Amino acid sequence: MKKKYWIIVLAIIVLAVLTIWFFVGKKKTETIEFKTAKIEKGNIQVTVRASGTLQAVTTVQVGTQVSGIIKKIFVDFNSVVREGQIIAVLDTTYLAQSVDDARASMKRAEIQVNQAKREYDRTKQLFDQKVMAQADYDLALTNYETAVTNASSAQAALNRAKINLRYATIIAPISGVVVSRAVDVGQTVASSFSTPTMFIIANDLTKMQVQASIDEADIGKIQVGQGVKFTVDAYDEMSFTGTVRQVRLQPVVTQNVVNYTVIIDVPNPDLKLLPGMTANITVMIQEVNDVLKVPASALKYTPPQEIIEKTEINLPDSVRQKHENWKKNRQEGHRMMGGPVGMPGGSNRKWGYGDGDQIKRDNMGIIWIKEGEAIKLKHVKTGLSDGSYTEVEGRNLKEGDEILIGTLSQGNSKTSQQTQQNPFAPQMPKGGGSRGGH
Repeated sequence: MKKKYWIIVLAIIVLAVLTIWFFVGKKKTETIEFKTAKIEKGNIQVTVRASGTLQAVTTVQVGTQVSGIIKKIFVDFNSVVREGQIIAVLDTTYLAQSVDDARASMKRAEIQVNQAKREYDRTKQLFDQKVMAQADYDLALTNYETAVTNASSAQAALNRAKINLRYATIIAPISGVVVSRAVDVGQTVASSFSTPTMFIIANDLTKMQVQASIDEADIGKIQVGQGVKFTVDAYDEMSFTGTVRQVRLQPVVTQNVVNYTVIIDVPNPDLKLLPGMTANITVMIQEVNDVLKVPASALKYTPPQEIIEKTEINLPDSVRQKHENWKKNRQEGHRMMGGPVGMPGGSNRKWGYGDGDQIKRDNMGIIWIKEGEAIKLKHVKTGLSDGSYTEVEGRNLKEGDEILIGTLSQGNSKTSQQTQQNPFAPQMPKGGGSRGGH
C-alpha cells in the first residue's frame, strides 16, 4: 500500500515539473533578444576614396640636341640648380672641328664673291662701252649673284656649327632640384629622332600635386575646389591636405575599367612628400556636423512577426492592410506571391515595405525604439548618409534613445523561422529559407 502511495506521489511530482517546464521553460525559450544601438550625436561625412601618385607641379626632362661623349657633369641627385646654370658638358673636339670647317668654307665663299665681283665690274665697263655682248654681261652678273648666295649658305653653315658647339654645354632650363641623373662621365649620348633624357629637374618641391584615378561611378561627385585629405605609407600617423584643381576629361581604360584623372594641389613646405609616393586620398564630398545619427541598418531592420502583432504601432493604412492580408493568407495556408506594398511592381507606390527595406516616402524612414520591454515604431526624416550612419530628425527624438538594429536570438527553431520572415514581403519557397532583419 505504501509502495503504491509513493508511486502516485512521484507521478504527481513529475507531472508538476513537466507542467512548470511547459509554461515557464517554453516561455523562456521563446524570448526574443534584440541587437540594439544608441542614437548618437556627431558628424557625418560623405567621401570618395581613391589612390594616386605624388608629382612635382613642373618637371622638366633635360636632354641634348647633339651627339657626343659626356666630358664633365657638375650636378648630382638632389642638387639645387638655377636657371641657366651649366650642369654638364660634352666633348667638343668634333664639334669644334665642324666650326673650323664651316669657317674655312665661309672664307672660300668670300673669295669667290670677290672674284665674281671683279669679273662683273670689268664686264659691265666693257658692256657700257658697247664692246661686250649682252650674253657675256648676263653671265658675269649671274656668276656674281651665285657667289653671293653661296657665301650666305656658308655663313648659315658656320652659324649652325657654332650653335651645335654651344649645345655641347648642357644648362638647366629652370630652377629647381635634380631628381634624376641618367648619365655618367664617359658615356656616349646619341641624338636622333628623340632627345635622350640626361636629367630630370623638378621646379619647386614645396608645391606638389597628386594625380589620382577616380572611378567613373564616383567622378560625378568630384568638383574643382573640393578639399582632400590623404596619407602616404612613409608617415602612417600623419594626414595631409590638398585641393582639387582639375578634373581631366580624357578617360583612362584599364582592363575594361574606366577611370578619370583628377589633379590635386598639395602644399609641401617641409619637403616631407617626395615625388613618386603613393597617396591614399579621401575627397570630401559633403559633411554635416553635430546631428543625430543612427546606424544605417536601423532603417532597414524589421522586427519579428510576433513583435509586430503584439506591439501597438502606428503603421500606415496600406502597410496595415498588407499585414492583415498576410495574417489571413497565413491562416488559410496560402503563400503570398505579390511584391511590396502598393501597386504591382511598386512603380507608383507611396509607401513600401519589402524584405529588409524601410518604409519610406521621399526622405522618410522608420526606426524601432526600445523603451524597457516595449517596442515602438518611430517615423523619422532621413538626411545625409555615409553608408554606416544616417542623419535622422524626428519629434521627441533624442540622443541616447535605444533602437533596434537586429535580432540576436528567437527561441526554438520553429518560432525563429516564423519570426524572421518579413510580414510584408513574399514568402520564400519551401526549403529556400528566409531572410531576417539586419
